[in-house]
Amino acid sequence: MYVGTWAQESPERAAAVNSQTSEIRSYRDLDERSNQVAHYLHGLGLRRGDHFAIFMENSLTYLDVAWAALRSGLYLTPINRYLNADEAAYILEDCDAQVLVSSRKMGAIATKLRHVVPSCSHWLSVGHVPGYEDFETAIAECSRLRLAEQPAGDLLFYSSGTTGKPKGIVRPLPDRSVDEPGSAVATLQSQLWGVDSNAIYLSPAPLYHASPLAFCLSVHMLGGTAVVMPRFDELAALEAIERWRVTHSQWVPTMFSRMLKLPEVQRLRWDLSSHRVALHAASPCPIEVKHRMFEWWGPILYEFYAGTELNGFTHAGPQDWLNHPGTVGKPVLGIIHICGEDGDELPAGQAGTVYFELPEVPFRYRKSPEKNKEARHPQHSNWTTLGDVGHVDEAGYLFLTDRATFMIISGGVNIYPQEVENALIMHPAVEDIAVFGVPDADLGEEVKAVVQVRPEVVADDALAEELIAYARERLAHFKCPKSVDFIDRMPRQPTGKLFKRLLKDKYSGRGSGSIV
Repeated sequence: MYVGTWAQESPERAAAVNSQTSEIRSYRDLDERSNQVAHYLHGLGLRRGDHFAIFMENSLTYLDVAWAALRSGLYLTPINRYLNADEAAYILEDCDAQVLVSSRKMGAIATKLRHVVPSCSHWLSVGHVPGYEDFETAIAECSRLRLAEQPAGDLLFYSSGTTGKPKGIVRPLPDRSVDEPGSAVATLQSQLWGVDSNAIYLSPAPLYHASPLAFCLSVHMLGGTAVVMPRFDELAALEAIERWRVTHSQWVPTMFSRMLKLPEVQRLRWDLSSHRVALHAASPCPIEVKHRMFEWWGPILYEFYAGTELNGFTHAGPQDWLNHPGTVGKPVLGIIHICGEDGDELPAGQAGTVYFELPEVPFRYRKSPEKNKEARHPQHSNWTTLGDVGHVDEAGYLFLTDRATFMIISGGVNIYPQEVENALIMHPAVEDIAVFGVPDADLGEEVKAVVQVRPEVVADDALAEELIAYARERLAHFKCPKSVDFIDRMPRQPTGKLFKRLLKDKYSGRGSGSIV
């Protein structure tokens, strides 16, 4: 089913809620507004397979625009709202967008984009932006009825650019109408986590990121309600669960860490009894953090590992994880192969590059033949990797070690920064941490930790020594930081993803200050 079907069956049901303003978008409203946007785009000449983009903060209009793409056969590219003008322009031009939808809040950068991407010919803004057509005025005269034909569209996301220029992740458009079943994410939501028309789903992350937007849209396919937070805030998230009687939610581990560090009186004041399923992904959760979340929320934590590419998908339910602490689960999509540098498969327990095998590769990187080649196994063209390193245990559960890009080689020994970060994140002074390798004349690389401390903490040499000692109590000494630096704010996306490359470049003398 899709939004139009639910608009007929339950027109007044809330499809989406803004958790901060309490604005509600009913299924009737979402259906009609997305139809209007679809008609507007169709009137400009956009047809199946064409591209447009959105550069906007979290809002209910974001969902109107996304549904317009899904019901008109178009590709929509969400652009990270925290990019600067050059970075956003790179994506806007690379995806060949014919239309950009932005907002007054993004006005400073949106105005610059208007002048540097001539290939984009139509510019819409929610609120006034110089040189842009007003979004509401543009769609006001468009039909609220569905298009005569509604081929299924898709979202075309760009990778975060944490290890280089972002790459567009293209999946073939579905060969079906939007009202025919076929959404893999909606199927997973229904079968694994029981999402249905009674579900109230909390989305605390930015909608420009693949999983939050895809999950909100799939909740609509199942008739539920998506509660969208304009931005993540620890207390506001807990308040939203109580106020909207949230049943399902999705998080990243940094959100867990920040909620756990709230004073107990603030953490425990909320009624979370409606909360049945708390999903998390994006990066593996430190074991101590997850154990503490189980103690607080109970056995409702579910973890998955997947990329925007959807080349594979693993899942761990609460008991799976408790029986195999640290796992990201077993595959429910694809067959896992762990391979060494030569491409040969490794036995259980040995770490290597994680590949997924599917009958056909479900994605390609836009305009990047070399990246498409890098993502494939050297001998098996239908085995693909996201660049992560991990191992499987004897029972077939996957454990992620780190990204291959960030592995530290010190004195010929492989060190995975994530293990060190996980050991230090629960120190009471640490708000956030990044560990990476820096050049060393003797060892090749040495381990560096960069720490963002909690607001009330004094960052000084004594604390740096304390953190190194804390690590040495928990890890083999060769893995521990040789030095600790402090930073005011970590270069981390609201999705939780860290731009570690920026820190590595800075400490290697290659810093550009640019995400892309």
